[in-house]
This record gives sequence, structure tokens and C-alpha cells, in this order.
Amino acid sequence: MKLQRSRRSGSIGLVLLIAVVLVAAAIGLLQVGRGNASLYILVLLAVLGTVGVFSLFALASGILRFGGQDTDDTDIRGLVDGAFDGILVTDQSGRVVYANAAYMQLIGAASHKDIRPIERVFLGDPDVSEAVYRLVKAAREGRRLQEEVRIGGARGEPGRWLRLRVRPGGEGRKSRTTIWSVADVTRDREKQENVFQELQHAIDYLDHAPAGFFSADGAGNIVYLNATLASWLDQDLAEVGSGGLRLADIVPGEGASLLSLPAAPGEVKTEVLDLDFKTRGGRSIPVRLFHKVAFGADGAPGPSRTLVLNRARGENEDAQRAAEVRFMRFFNHTPMAIATVDRSGRVVRSNALFARMFRDAPDAQRNILSTVVERERAGLEQAIAKAGQGQGDIPPVEAALASGNERFATFFVTAIDDDAERDQESAIIYALDVTERRALENQIKQQQKMDTVGQLAGGIAHDFNNVLSAIMMATDFLLGAHKPTDPSFADIMQIKQNANRAASLVRQLLAFSRRQTLRPQVLDLGESLSDLTILLRRLIGEKVKLDVVHGRDLWPVKADLSQFEQVVVNLAVNARDAMPDGGRLTVRTANVAAGDPRLASHKGMPNADYVLVEVTDSGTGMTPEVMAQIFEPFFSTKEVGKGTGLGLSTVYGIVKQTGGFIYVDSALGKGTTFRIFLPRHVPDAEVEEPAAEKPAIAGALAAAGKLAEAAQADLTGRGTVLLVEDEEGLRALNARGLASRGYTVLTASNGIEALEELEKNEGKVDLVVSDVVMPEMDGPTLLKEMRRKNPDLKMIFVSGYAEDAFQKNLPPDGQFAFLPKPFTLKQLVEQVKTTLAE
Repeated sequence: MKLQRSRRSGSIGLVLLIAVVLVAAAIGLLQVGRGNASLYILVLLAVLGTVGVFSLFALASGILRFGGQDTDDTDIRGLVDGAFDGILVTDQSGRVVYANAAYMQLIGAASHKDIRPIERVFLGDPDVSEAVYRLVKAAREGRRLQEEVRIGGARGEPGRWLRLRVRPGGEGRKSRTTIWSVADVTRDREKQENVFQELQHAIDYLDHAPAGFFSADGAGNIVYLNATLASWLDQDLAEVGSGGLRLADIVPGEGASLLSLPAAPGEVKTEVLDLDFKTRGGRSIPVRLFHKVAFGADGAPGPSRTLVLNRARGENEDAQRAAEVRFMRFFNHTPMAIATVDRSGRVVRSNALFARMFRDAPDAQRNILSTVVERERAGLEQAIAKAGQGQGDIPPVEAALASGNERFATFFVTAIDDDAERDQESAIIYALDVTERRALENQIKQQQKMDTVGQLAGGIAHDFNNVLSAIMMATDFLLGAHKPTDPSFADIMQIKQNANRAASLVRQLLAFSRRQTLRPQVLDLGESLSDLTILLRRLIGEKVKLDVVHGRDLWPVKADLSQFEQVVVNLAVNARDAMPDGGRLTVRTANVAAGDPRLASHKGMPNADYVLVEVTDSGTGMTPEVMAQIFEPFFSTKEVGKGTGLGLSTVYGIVKQTGGFIYVDSALGKGTTFRIFLPRHVPDAEVEEPAAEKPAIAGALAAAGKLAEAAQADLTGRGTVLLVEDEEGLRALNARGLASRGYTVLTASNGIEALEELEKNEGKVDLVVSDVVMPEMDGPTLLKEMRRKNPDLKMIFVSGYAEDAFQKNLPPDGQFAFLPKPFTLKQLVEQVKTTLAE
């Protein structure tokens, strides 16, 4: 069927005729004369105008057409008529407007009368009707759509595949026509099916080949695993490709690191590797891999292509293969990284641990020198050069690794014995990661340093306490002998105040050396911090905002309340000084149970239950160099005269003596966080100490009341007191003070003299006041000897050291009182009277 259109062609003769008529009209008007020409001119213009208007209407309605358009229509019509695909044009009601010869042939139409639309051609074919319905619906909605259908052949002929397409002739629903196309794609489908069949055969051959095969992507996911390898490993093929199976599931230990081949962008790398695979049940299978990886232009690895040969087959019959398998397992499973290198340091072969250990180093698989930081490469380079010359007994080289995360390794270099092979492999290098060992060594050195400084500080504090005790005792005598109106009274008070200040510094030294006397009690840290909040707000000032965040149901801890408060106060003062322009100070408490990830991030702390006290400020922060020294005594970043350098060392000593741990985390411009972990206290079933009702610092009013009562109390007494002190000046002052309060005082410079004095007085001594550290016989030994003669004898130990420092040398049932140095006359007399009254 052809499209019915009028054929109009342009004529040059008609154009010439019109031109002749117009020229004749112009000549006639000239002959008529100018006076009579106006009427004829108007008539001629009216006729031409009328013809022009009707021509425009005719052109718009299609009655008139330009001559060139008929030529274009003829070319297009010829192109459509000769198309290989069947073309059908229908109007809005579905009636056929045009159909080419190919369409008539495809539907088997003998003449134009047999042409039918698509929906009627396949009427009654259930396999095609659904697709046709979708096409017709798309045509009505003005959409494009394509379907491929298979129609059965008539009279035993084979079926055919047709591709049906529909599109509107214009724009969407406004189009007046619909264009259908029908193409026979039977051959294309047959080719696709043939290719699919060949692919299926290839996959079947690969699946059941006598060798294993797998492919893994760059992330380590196995995307393909053939049936042979799956049967060797007892793996489920359904897990492959879905992310359920990874290289780590089939390659044990560090073997997977060898499969990550370093290469340049665009390079294709192939390696032959001997490894162990593991089955689902954990059994090892020795295999040889032919591993190939192509790298993209950006250096990213593509999916691998890996052929797997099972070396376990025939292993018992082949002794050489069995030896190779044993060596392979030893080589790859040894806990030391091993590699062979040539004279330039290029890695020739390496084991799995080497690949894992240096995977972060740039070009580690190409040259071993690149694994070491540049400043330390010379030592390793010289060792390799010595091995290349065949030298033996090469000293090990310890160097920092170039991975950028503070790792260290020791390299042991051994020469290859065979001179013929030395050009290709000149040295065997064994590398051992010593990062943890160095960290432990540094930690031990720091601890030894702190202990040494602590011992020195403790010894100085002990000797200095004797001097301070004498000064404080002497000032008490002077103050008792002078009235407040005396001119020298103010000078004596100044001496006493400075002595008290010196005594405070000594206490801080003892706290750092962990030799001070603690009075531990069961505490609820939440309540203790709440009582301390008012004092903290006064200390830090108005510029700094204080936030105290209490954890829920805090476990009890056992600590000295006054010392714990001192720890928090010292940290708060340091935080205030780090925020000169103001900021935020946060004190947070929480329970940290055993196994908590926060414990794993801190080294040296046993896995147990702790109560965490976290003090965080928003101040200037610290550099790593400063953090490494903050707990050392007399180290300070403050200006001269604005700090003793003992604040944080005191904190460190108190926390350690309590059995806790302290860690610091800081960065410049990001503030500082101190984390204190105190062990959880589990009370015994028999005895449980009650928690203090009032804090040592926050209960200042109560303490002041007690001091006032003590000042008014009668401190005189009676009895014989044996005073044992090796410092002559201090011994004389203490004896004088006790005698002034009514006591009979016997003196001795050491333990042996004290025993002699006791024998001289036939044991008639009510109380012994003895120093702990003395020549010839110390205090604990003196206590044992005196208790043998008089088990009920009362004793007071005075010392600049902590009570715990010598208590371990006493018998289990040894009862005694303790008075730490330095002390005033009043404190000595109070302790003596209290002990005698018990």
C-alpha cells in the first residue's frame, strides 16, 4: 500500500507567462495615460492582492506546495519502501495508512487487501499477545517501546524471532500517526545462543578441569571459584560472588599478603607461589599458584586470574615434592620475615610474613632499602654490600621503618654461599619487628628513671624532714617564749610559715616517690567530687566553666580522700593555667568493666574493673615532647617563680601508690585529657570500712572546729617516755618539749642505747618514741626486741618515710602508732598523750 499524495511539479513556462502578462499590463498602463491610469492600477493591484491571499490559504491547506518538497518526499518514500525492516504507519484509530514491502513479506500478505495492523496479525498467539498488548498500550500513551517475541513456524517450519518497535509519529499523545517496525532477528538470537552455549561449555570445562581456578577482586572477595577447587576446599559455590567467601577464608595465616602484588599502573604482574590453602574444616592443602593480576591506569588492581595446582597428590610417592612442601610450610609459616635480595637490595623472593610486615612501605616488594627511613638506610645498605662480597658475621641492623607509624625492625643479613648465584641473590635478610620491644624498653627506662628520681627525692625528703622538724620545734619554743607584741615575734612567725611551706614541698616529694603515709578508706567518687565542686569553682575562676558529669551507679574505690582531692585540685589548677583566656573544664566519672575497649588502648594496665576519673580542658594542649616529661619532678612549662614542677609528679605518685593508673592525651590547640583509673573495691564480707562522711578539704569548717577544741584541750601529762632519735639536735628539742609538758624523758641515739636505757630503768618505761632509720639498730628491730621483754610496751614511730615503707619489716601482730615528720611540738604532745591513754 502506497501513501496517497498529489504530485505537483513546478513549471518554468508558467513563471514566464506570468512575467509576460505583468509586462504587458505595465505597457498598457503607459499607453492609457497618466490621468486615466490610476483606476486601472488600483484594479490591477486588487486582482494581484486577491490572488496572493488565496495562494497563501492554498499553501497553508496543502493545495499548493513548493516544487522541491515533492522531490524530498519521493526520496524518503523510496528509502522507506526499500527498507529491510517492515514499516507500518497507522492513524489514531488504528487504521493502516502505509506499509512497505518488507512488512507485507514478514506477515505473509499477498496484496494490499491482506495488510493488517500488528495486534491483528498475532491475534490468538498466547506467546506473543502479552508483548503486543504492551506495545499497543505504549502507542496509545505516545511512548516508545520494544519487544522481542518468538512465533512458531507454520507447516513444520522453524520458529522465528521478531523485534517489534513502536513510536509516535510526532510528539507524544499529540501525534496523529503511529510508526511500527518489525525486524526478523532470528539469526542474531541464534548467534547469541551459540555464544552462550560455547560459554557454558567453557565454564563446564573450567569447572571440571583437573586444576583449581579462582578470581578475587582488589578487596579480597572471591568472585569466582571453579568446582574442582571448591571440592578440594569443601566450600559452597553458592557463597561465591556474594561477598560470603574471602581470600582469608581459604588462605591461612599471612599467605594472603603474598597475593597482593605491587606493580606500576597499567602493568600486568604474574607470580608463581607455593602456599597452603585451608579447607572449610581447617585442614591444610599444599598448592602451587600461578597468580596473574592486571593493574589499571590508577594503579588499582583488577580481578586476579589464579590457577591452582594441588601438590598434595602424589606427595607420598615423590620425595622431592614432599621436601618442597615441607620447606614451603617452614618458609611461609616462620614467625620471622625472610627475603632474598640482590646486590642493589631488590627483593627476589620473600615469605608471607615479609609481604605483610612491609605492605605499608613504599616499593617494599621491589627494594628492601625502601622499607627503612632514609636517614637509616646506609647501615642496611652497607650490610647488603658486605654480604655481596661474601663476608660473614655481619652485625644486625636496627632501623625505623618507612611506614610512617613509628615501627622498628631488626635486620639480620647473611651472605649466599654460592658465588655463581650471588649476582642474582647476594643476601638472605631476616627481619624481626621490634616495635613492641622498643616501646617496652622505653617504658622500663622511663620507669627506672622515675624510680631513681623517686628514691633520690625520698632520701632527700627524709633528711630534710629531720632539719624541718628541728626548725619547727625550735620556732614553737621561741613563739612560746615571746609575746605577740615583741618585735621579734613577726620574724619568728615568718620562719615558721616558711618551714611549713618547705614541709609542704617535702610532702609532694614523698608523694612522687610513693613514700608518704596514706589513710585509705572506701569512697564514692561521685559524692567526693560533688563536695569538692565549690572549691574547684573558686580555684579555676570565673573565666573557666566547670562541668561535672557523674557516671551512674559508680563502684566504690579505696583511696585516701585528702590525697584524691589533692589529685583533682592539682589537675584543675593545671587546666586553669592552660586556659588564660577562659575555656571549659570537664570532670567525668564512669565505670570501666574488664574487657572494655578503653582498657586495651592503654598499655601496662591489667584487665580488671576500674572507676575512671577523666579531667578534660579546652586549653592550649601539649606537644609529644612535653607529654613525655610532665610527670617528672621539677619539670614545668610555666615561667620561673610560677610553679614548683611538682604538681603532676605528685599526682602521679598518689595515683600509683593508690594502685591506680594515669594516662594523658593531648594535642596542640585541642586541649588535654587526663584519665585516672582507680581499681574497683570489693569489700570483704567480715569488715567493711565506712565511707567518710565529710571530705578532707571540703570539710574545712569541721576540721577547724576540731583544731579549736584541741587547742583548748589539756596537753600535759605524766609518764616515762624513752625518746630514740639519731639526730642530736632534734633529740634534744623533742626531749625538751615533752619535759615541758610534764613527762619524764629518757633519751638514746640508736636502738642499742635504747635497750641499755630500758635495762638501766628495769623496764619501767610507759612509752617509746623512736625514729625508724637509725644506725646500728633500726626502729622495727628495736620494737621486736622490746616486745620480747615487755609485750605491752607502747611505741610511737616517727619518720620522714611513709608508714608502708617499714611496716613489712614488722611482725604481723606488731601494734604501734605513727607520726610523720616534720611535726610540731603540739602534734608530738598530742600523739604521746593519745597513745598513753589507749
